Amino acid sequence: MNVTQNVEQAARIFPDKPAIIFEDREITYGQLDQQASRLASAMKKKGVQQGDRIALYLPNIPEFIVCYVASLKVGAIAVSINPMLKSAELKYMLNDSGSVLLCTVGELLPFVKREDYPDLQHVLICEGDAQGNPTIDVWIEEAPEALKAADLDREESAVILYTSGTTGFPKGATLSHGNVVSNSWAAAHHAGFTAQDRMSLFLPLFHVFGQNFIMNGTFNTCSTLILYRRFVPDEVLKSFEKNRVTMFFAVPTIFINLLNMELSGYDLSSIRYDFSAAATMPEEISIKWKERFGRTIYEGYGLTESSPFACYNHDYCHKFGSIGTPCENFEIKIMNEVDAEVGPEEWGEICIKGPGVMKGYWHKPEDTANALRNGWLHSGDIGKKDEDGYVYIVDRVKDMINAAGFKIWPAEVEHYLYRYPAIKELAVYGIPHPEKGEAVCASIILKDGAQSTSEEIIAYCRENMAAYKVPSKVYLVDELPKSATGKILKRILRAEHHAC
Repeated sequence: MNVTQNVEQAARIFPDKPAIIFEDREITYGQLDQQASRLASAMKKKGVQQGDRIALYLPNIPEFIVCYVASLKVGAIAVSINPMLKSAELKYMLNDSGSVLLCTVGELLPFVKREDYPDLQHVLICEGDAQGNPTIDVWIEEAPEALKAADLDREESAVILYTSGTTGFPKGATLSHGNVVSNSWAAAHHAGFTAQDRMSLFLPLFHVFGQNFIMNGTFNTCSTLILYRRFVPDEVLKSFEKNRVTMFFAVPTIFINLLNMELSGYDLSSIRYDFSAAATMPEEISIKWKERFGRTIYEGYGLTESSPFACYNHDYCHKFGSIGTPCENFEIKIMNEVDAEVGPEEWGEICIKGPGVMKGYWHKPEDTANALRNGWLHSGDIGKKDEDGYVYIVDRVKDMINAAGFKIWPAEVEHYLYRYPAIKELAVYGIPHPEKGEAVCASIILKDGAQSTSEEIIAYCRENMAAYKVPSKVYLVDELPKSATGKILKRILRAEHHAC
């Protein structure tokens, strides 16, 4: 088994079909497989062996995909690194993974300090000024022959994807070829990918959602990937018409921004399917989208540690506010603090079992044992199931606010605030309080042209929720801090407003 056998199969069946469309470039399946196969041969010639780690410190460009496919063809392990990271963060991930080859671009070379990485043997430049380093074009051109994908055991490691590291250093979730193959198949199966589809991918390739669900799901069905460096609304929306995009994948913040845009100047008629993941979709936003566009936002749930796709809403009966039921071959249970399953409508930790669950954290046996207790991946998310088995996320364990002994889940407060007509986007979080321990705080972006005050918003909350849930402070802000995948970074908001 090898993740990249999907690309090889597509190259045999549809050699002239576009695999990737990027800016003014079109790469067919035949070209993608040929480039990756020759690069894999060059890697092997340079001494890269099965099990070695190859770091992909790259933006969303086709070369990321070529390097990814080539790495896995060799039997090496692809280590995805956020290109927004700087020297210290890069040093940690390269040394933690023991990467022997770094694939990057000229723009990021200032952050690459060769003397800091004792295991690193090669730096390969995929775009821009190589500054004396070899380039991907030269390696491909000089490769002795094309290399077919190594046939590996399904439990062999394929990729290392680092978690966000909100508490302590990031951990490298290690996914096997079996994890990735089964998960990309499940994505294509549940979302209904076809060979005729054209998939939008502006979400980061270094992230498990973009990499497995979208990219590998696309290659699983011989579909076409419309790739963007990043989400620039005008450019992306114009491209949807030009390239006849059929499947739109995004995160809640992008759906929120589009709902607040004037879209009459764009032809979006080719889109047949909308999908959201990577963060909790506010129910009010999902309802407004359906009312405006007539299409359901289908939702997925999972973690980097589950490859990520573990739950889907839904093949046959969509429920607003739910993340659905477990996807193909997965199980989900809601567990209490002693890892016993709770009943319907009872809150507990969402725990996952299935073929996408990671092998473990790279070289972190204690963290692995804690996360994979009794054969179940413990998500760190608090949720519940209804009588039909549909799963609902309440919130992250670490985001729960304890105000004078009352447990408050930010997502519940956010749900009511999104009904306030003037609000565009928001985040609710806890801040230290000298008497209560913690107090509820909200940072809010108003819609363009809307007017409201903090006092008016607090008064609205008092009318709609229990007194202990009402924000003590409401900050009206111009923007909210976000990760590369669009998640609102509440830890930064807590640091900015560190006391009540």
